[in-house]
This record gives sequence, structure tokens and C-alpha cells, in this order.
Amino acid sequence: MSKEILKSTFTVSGMTFFSRVLGFIRDMLIARYFGVDSATDAFFVAFKIPNFLRRLFVEGAFAHAFVPTITGYDQDENQAGLKLFLNKAAGSLAVLMMVGTVAGMFAAPVLVLLFAPGFIWEPRQYELSVQMLHITMPYLFFISSVAFAGGILNTFGKFGIPALTPAILNVVMIAAAIFLAPLLSEPIVALAWGVFLGGALQLLIQFPELARLGLLPRLQLDLKDPEVRRVIKMMGPALFGVSVTQINLLLDTFVASFLVTGSVSWLYYSDRLVEFPLGILGVALATVILPKLARNHAANEHQAFSKTLDWGLRCLLIVGLPSMIGLIMLAEPILYTLFQYDEFNANDVRQASSSLQGYSSGLLGFMLIKLLVPAFTSRKDVMTPMRYGLYALAANFILNWILVVPFAHGGLAYATSIAAYLNAGLLLATLIRGGFYKPEKQWVPFFIRLIVANCLMVLALIVVMNPLVWLEWGVAARSLGLLGSIVIAVVFYLLALYLMGFRLKQVLKPYA
Repeated sequence: MSKEILKSTFTVSGMTFFSRVLGFIRDMLIARYFGVDSATDAFFVAFKIPNFLRRLFVEGAFAHAFVPTITGYDQDENQAGLKLFLNKAAGSLAVLMMVGTVAGMFAAPVLVLLFAPGFIWEPRQYELSVQMLHITMPYLFFISSVAFAGGILNTFGKFGIPALTPAILNVVMIAAAIFLAPLLSEPIVALAWGVFLGGALQLLIQFPELARLGLLPRLQLDLKDPEVRRVIKMMGPALFGVSVTQINLLLDTFVASFLVTGSVSWLYYSDRLVEFPLGILGVALATVILPKLARNHAANEHQAFSKTLDWGLRCLLIVGLPSMIGLIMLAEPILYTLFQYDEFNANDVRQASSSLQGYSSGLLGFMLIKLLVPAFTSRKDVMTPMRYGLYALAANFILNWILVVPFAHGGLAYATSIAAYLNAGLLLATLIRGGFYKPEKQWVPFFIRLIVANCLMVLALIVVMNPLVWLEWGVAARSLGLLGSIVIAVVFYLLALYLMGFRLKQVLKPYA
């Protein structure tokens, strides 16, 4: 079992890594060609709404509502029942999402005011946001269908295509920025068309793999079917519980729209950088563990359920903790290396580094939420994560208005991070208190080694980075300096763990 889960995790992580690298290239092109101004702020709002929905559906509600149900059919080996359920669910959700998409297009002027009310004082910026949201809104229909297909494929161990799918969007947006933007009177609108076309291609790429499994749905509308109604009923709480961080990020954008021009863009670039390690490990682990936890629960394997979760927590800490520290310490060097060219100036780097450090400080909390929520939804408990998500949302709302005064947009990022730790702490405490998770032995020495190794990594980075002058360097020198700093940090970290007796088999011990 350890080999199966490890292989699946590496598959999802590898595909996600490839997609995130393309995402960085996309953002570098946007920063270089379009800079930071009212037009880019307008696009990021128009993109953030459907992209927010992508994160909800692809990484959230669909998987957590569908996978436990599909797993139940799989356990019973009821293929005919499974196909009928998928047909009805696909047809019903397609109609609902189409209605939602059309409604969203009509409501675009209101949505922009809802998510960026500060734009009302900038008529051109507001009108441009509305225009681009009309173009990007159909992404809701495409990506919800993609998420439905991905839930089916993940349940049957086909993780590659769903994990690779986000790369399609990045490729299309890169092409739009390079080839379409110069042809338009308003170049930034090309990116909106890239979102639209990317969504359509993301859906088409799912069909061959579903057909090979014999599970390509034939759409049937049946909103009265008990299983379909139950899944739809679960989706609301599941959506909120697993994706409260994304809701908090939208709240950050809401407040940032009242701040100086560029605040929305600085937050966007910071969020994108934090999404890199979060997607590679946090989302990958959650994607792979959810079907396994659902099978453990369906088979009443309580000890295996706890061990699966324990394994995930160890893996998360080994990679997540140094990633968090590294992002905080290397915030400015990363931004200088990736974005500080042409229209993206040194002041943009300084401003974006403030919010990047804020979001980076919450990386471990974001990862823990991704990992812990499946422990609830795999048991079809969607209400507990939703309740804790409400607590985190309230905390984030209050902290936003407190921290934005002294720290501007950076305070919004720190508020979101604090709320994430509150959410993760409540989830973990509930699992332990309820007896669903019993930590394995050796956690204390494991944690001590982890802390010592990270402290040595910090010292190594301080020594290496002290004489470096990023602003005075060109792209080649910056890239080599950043790469060298990361390599040295990783080597010191891994060497420290090894010298303290840490071995990879200790992470996989519950499955030995």
C-alpha cells in the first residue's frame, strides 16, 4: 500500500510541478508585458472570480462530495448502478452549472462591485473588469465539468490527467499574451480570452481517459434522484469547508481594492508563489489520500484510516515546514528573479514581498487544511469543516480591518494566515478528540529533528544571502544566486536530518 500511495503522490506532485512552472512563466510574461497598473488590477479581478471557482471545484467541493459516493459503488462492485449515477449526476450538474454561468455573465457588473467595490471610483477600470468577466465567466461551466471528470478518474487511481489539466490553461494564456495581445486595441483582454479557451480545452482532454474506463457519462437530467440530491446537498458545506482559504483570499481582494493602485496585483503575485508548494504537496496529498480514507471508512478499517492520516501529516511537515521558512526568507530574491523586469519595478518587488511573507507564514496552515478536511469528508461529514471554516472566515474578516491599518496589503496576507492556523488547529483537535486519529509513536523525536534541521537551514541561508545584491544583477546572476541559495538550503536541511538519524523508511513505517 505504501508503494501505491507514494507512487500516486509523486505522479500528482510531478504533474502539478510542471503546471506550476508553466504558471510562473505565464505570470512572468504578464508582469513583463503588462506591468502593474489599473488594467492589470482589472484583469486580476476578472480572473480571480472564475479562478476562485476553479480552486473551489477542482480542489474542493466536487471531489469531497463525489469521491465517497463513487467509492461506495466501487466497494459494492455495482458497475451498472455507478454508470447510472454518473449519468444522472453529470446531466444534473451540467444544467445547474450552465444556469450559474449564464447568471454570472448577466450579473458581472454586480460581481465586480462585490469583489472589488473600490473600482467604482475608477470608471475605466470598472468597465474593463466587467468586459473581461463576461469573457472569463464560462470558465465556471468548463471547470466544473473538468472537476466532475477528475473526481471519477481519481477514484479509480487515474491521477495523471486530472493533475496535468491545469497546465493546459497556462499554455493557452501564454499563447494569448504573446500572439493575441498585440492584435487587440486593449491588449490585456487577450488574457481573458485565454482563460475561456483554456477552460474548453481542459474539458476536452478528460474524455479519452473516461472512455477507456467505460465511464464517459451520457447526460441525464434527474434532480429527483436520491443519490444526486444527496451529493448536491453535500456540495455546499463541502465547498465551504475545504475552500475557506480561497474565500478569505477573495476577501483580501475586496479590502485591497480600497487601497493604492497595485495592491490587488501585489496580492495576486504573492498568492501565486505560495500556491506553488501548496499545490505540489498539499493538494497532491489531499487528492491521493481522499479515496484511500474513503475506502478505509467504507471497510471499517479504523486503524488504517488513522495510519493513512498520520503518514500524510509526516510527509506534509517534512516538506511543508522548510518550504514555508524558505519562502519567507527568499521572498524578495524570488520576486526580483521572476518578475522585476521592464514594467515590474523595484517598488513592486518591495510591496509584493510584504504580502508574500504574510501568505508564506501561513503555508503550513493552508497545507494542513487541505490534508485534514478529507478526514471528515471521506466519512461524509461536511458540516464540521464548514463550521470551522465559518470561524476562520470571521477571524479573517476582523483581522483584515485590524492589520490593514499598520501593514496595508501585507496585513491582509497575515490575517489570512492566522485564520488558516485557527481552522487547521480546530480540525486536528476534533479528529484526535473523536478518536479518528491516534498519532503514532516517535512523533516527539521526529518533531525535534525537524526543528533542528530547519534551524540549521535558516543559518545557512543567512550566511549565504548576506552579501548578495539582487537589484544590481541581471537575470542570469539573479537566477544563479537564487538557485544556489535554494540548493544550499536543501542540502543543509537534508544533511542535518540524515546526521540526526532520520531515514525515509521512518516516514513510510505505518505502511511497512
